[in-house]
Amino acid sequence: MTVFVAVLGAGLVAAAGLAYDGAAKLGGLSEARELADNTARACAQGISPASVGGGAPELDLTLAESKATDYLARVGSPASTVTVGSTSCTVTIELTVAKTLLPGEPFTVSATETADVLYGVEAAR
Repeated sequence: MTVFVAVLGAGLVAAAGLAYDGAAKLGGLSEARELADNTARACAQGISPASVGGGAPELDLTLAESKATDYLARVGSPASTVTVGSTSCTVTIELTVAKTLLPGEPFTVSATETADVLYGVEAAR
């Protein structure tokens, strides 16, 4: 009976570790997606003043990247990649999530989000 209880107990601890650390990994992924999305939106606010009156707004590459960098500095600047195009910003955020119950290296999660510069009201997507 004691061997059975020991094996069953070890299995339950392993299952709890998978559930707890798995939830932490999902939380880290959610945080990475939120940071990437918010950084991309901040980047997309870097519209070139010269292009505003012309109908099709374009990003000022330096201003857009500066806005993204400023936002990342305010939130703690996780590892990131910011790619600025003429009408869109793509941001990739990489976070490290520590394991609590499971042995081994921490999880690394990443998320990529894009924000497009639009003018006027768009139809529902």
